[in-house]
Amino acid sequence: MSELAEPGQEAADKKAWLAGHDEGYAKGLKPRQVNMIAIGGAIGTGLFLGAGGRLQHAGPALAIVYLVCGLFSFLILRALGELVMHRPTSGSFVSYAREFLGERGSFVAGWMYYLNWAMTGIVDITAVALYMHYWPTFDGVPQWVFALIALVIVGSMNMVAVEWFGEMEFWFSLVKVGALVLFLIIGVVFLISGHQVGGQGTGWHLIAQNGGIFPHGVLPAVIIVQGVVFAYAGIELIGTAAGEAQNVKKILPPAINAVMWRIALFYVGSVVLLVLLMPWTAYKAGTSPFVTFFGALGVPGIGTVMNLVVLTAALSSLNSGLYSTGRVLRSLAMGGSAPPFVAKMNAAKVPYGGIVVTLVIYLVGVGLNYVVPSQVFEIVLNIASLGIVSTWGFIVICQMMLRRAINRGEVPAVTFRMPFAPVSSWLTLGFLLGVLILTAFDYPDGTFTIAAIPVVAVALGIGWVVLKGSSPFSPTIPSYILTKVVEADGKDPR
Repeated sequence: MSELAEPGQEAADKKAWLAGHDEGYAKGLKPRQVNMIAIGGAIGTGLFLGAGGRLQHAGPALAIVYLVCGLFSFLILRALGELVMHRPTSGSFVSYAREFLGERGSFVAGWMYYLNWAMTGIVDITAVALYMHYWPTFDGVPQWVFALIALVIVGSMNMVAVEWFGEMEFWFSLVKVGALVLFLIIGVVFLISGHQVGGQGTGWHLIAQNGGIFPHGVLPAVIIVQGVVFAYAGIELIGTAAGEAQNVKKILPPAINAVMWRIALFYVGSVVLLVLLMPWTAYKAGTSPFVTFFGALGVPGIGTVMNLVVLTAALSSLNSGLYSTGRVLRSLAMGGSAPPFVAKMNAAKVPYGGIVVTLVIYLVGVGLNYVVPSQVFEIVLNIASLGIVSTWGFIVICQMMLRRAINRGEVPAVTFRMPFAPVSSWLTLGFLLGVLILTAFDYPDGTFTIAAIPVVAVALGIGWVVLKGSSPFSPTIPSYILTKVVEADGKDPR
């Protein structure tokens, strides 16, 4: 058997092998689309619909919680940005996990992320169906019919070309941003002018007269962190889009840096305005706080407008889920951690195999809408939370491994670095661990979610055995080294 390469040559072989995973993709995403994907990933139904219930639980302190969670979300994005500057790839953190943690790390990272989007997609098509029933005209239409229609439309657009995905996401994000900007402008005008809202004056006295910033104490505000953090789920999509973007190393840093002020403006700014315009006690779970505000102004048709916005947010999430799972499954398959079928590309350079598999999973969601339409959210939403926390954790760990490789001189340094690392990296990992702990105390749903972790671990172990034919604990030879050895003397050392 020939000798293995020297460390420098080994690194070059590894880089070439990893680069081969992105062959065949079109660089079809335009800068304006990438920028909107970065914005849209940070804005979803967690703000438009979920903020009402969270205001009820935490009061004005919700703005602080959004700010803290937003800060750590930004750090996660900066960690991902450092990885992208090192090597843009549509495999995103799955490919980075393969590079720095080996195939097992890639396997776990990819399938946990897939679990997140597979479950989230079922929630999204359910949400679309529920939002359609807002209008009495559609009362007689079964919920599963709308779920199927949404799936057919978004699935078809994802199959055509990456440009179609980017264009859909651009307009979906534009609707979400436009709605928030409109609220912020109107809210500031009412606040400055002193106009009454719902028969009451606006201003800081609304906070002081209703229990202060922490009306229920600090503990309720801490507990809702585990729910608020998932409002930012989807920010990592920009890493996947980077592999198919034009001039990615030029447009990505400003797009990521802009996320921080957008979070501050849209999330924190919106909540601060809401509690200054009306008492926080006016907002209720299940009703968008923006609908509550505009309803108090007597604006006609505001319910319909806001329903269109949250419908757009759900379609945006469904669109993103199909896009990202197709790329992640292909990256897994390229390392032998998923069936070969999901690596297949069509003539438009779209990984249709992975998208088809995800569509089949989403069809199960359509079936759930037919069988148990009222329980679908509870069945799958908490399972998805495990996937997003593990994904963010893998991103930060890979960034730490990249920084160590840079310090050892194994890979070139990048100019777009995670600020204050490694301290910020460890703090972010500690924050994510804290989220899991808080989730465990959210009885019963959160407690059962954490209790399901051993079940998920066993399922991953079985999947490894089925796909790899070996124990998850047995030593493996990195694929790029194995390929080199086989090419040298035609013998597989395994």
